[in-house]
Amino acid sequence: MSGPRDPAERCSCRNTDCVERPLRRLFRGLASGVAACPWPFVLVPLLLSGGLGAGFVFLPQRQANDIEEQFTPTGGPAKAERDFVRRHFPPNDSERFSAPRLPTEGAYAALIAVATNGTSVLDAAVWEQVRRLDGTVRDPEYELLCARSSGSCASPNPLLSRRGDPGPPAPGSLGFPVNDGVFLGTALGGVETDNGRVLSARALKLVYYLREDGPEAEDSRQWLQSFLQDIPSKLADLRLGSIQVTYFTSLSRQQEFEGNTESVIPLFSVTYFLTITFAIVSCLRVSCIRNNVWLACCGVVSAGLAVVSSFGLMLFCGVPFVVTVANAPFLILGK
Repeated sequence: MSGPRDPAERCSCRNTDCVERPLRRLFRGLASGVAACPWPFVLVPLLLSGGLGAGFVFLPQRQANDIEEQFTPTGGPAKAERDFVRRHFPPNDSERFSAPRLPTEGAYAALIAVATNGTSVLDAAVWEQVRRLDGTVRDPEYELLCARSSGSCASPNPLLSRRGDPGPPAPGSLGFPVNDGVFLGTALGGVETDNGRVLSARALKLVYYLREDGPEAEDSRQWLQSFLQDIPSKLADLRLGSIQVTYFTSLSRQQEFEGNTESVIPLFSVTYFLTITFAIVSCLRVSCIRNNVWLACCGVVSAGLAVVSSFGLMLFCGVPFVVTVANAPFLILGK
């Protein structure tokens, strides 16, 4: 039987060594075990990190860089309100499309045609080039994916859907901003009016909405990606001398975000190199006894193995990888 405990070993407000002493003994025993048989403590972490690091093969499939998902709360009130609107005002992209009913900005490609040399987009020569531009965007694939209203693709501009003469409206024949119950404030820009009648307009906006409901949603996304890739060459082939065309889509913001990310990631390697160099050099001492260079190197390797293991494990578990966590190694090295 053990004798009575030494009062110096009892825990009290003045004596906290009772916590430190067992921990000290534990780590002393661990250090003795590592010193006596070091190879298992070297090889096992390397093999474990290598196995978990294999999860990086799933990285291309698990990347999730959607701006809304990353920078808005999952259960935020804005998303709940949008779902409420979607339930009570569901959009119908295949039969009765209406842009004002969309709970989001929708899937679309937009072009703005600006008349050059001080002319008006309602001039006959300029209007003919606007018609050519419209015909170029309306390829056969778009006709299959477009949001429909009354059995046909929704018009990109109310002035292009006028019945009868396909030519431009005559000066003074259109009211502004409302003409025959149709709002033209978003269809024309740089408008000059006289007593509420349109005399000229410098710009005209074309918005091509695509379907977001059903299996066509992914096809619409691919069409928008092809549109952004092909539209510069198509505009060059059209040789539109009377109008200057700018374009954007519902994917443009996301692609710009991803482009900025791809341009920043290569700079991370420079940051990591400088951080690792500073961590090692700061442990350098003239005295061989106080020199901790190898300890710093082991600390850097340990941090690297931790990052590879944790990221690989999360990818194995199907957790999406967002680009904002790419700075985690830098934060770990900074510790």
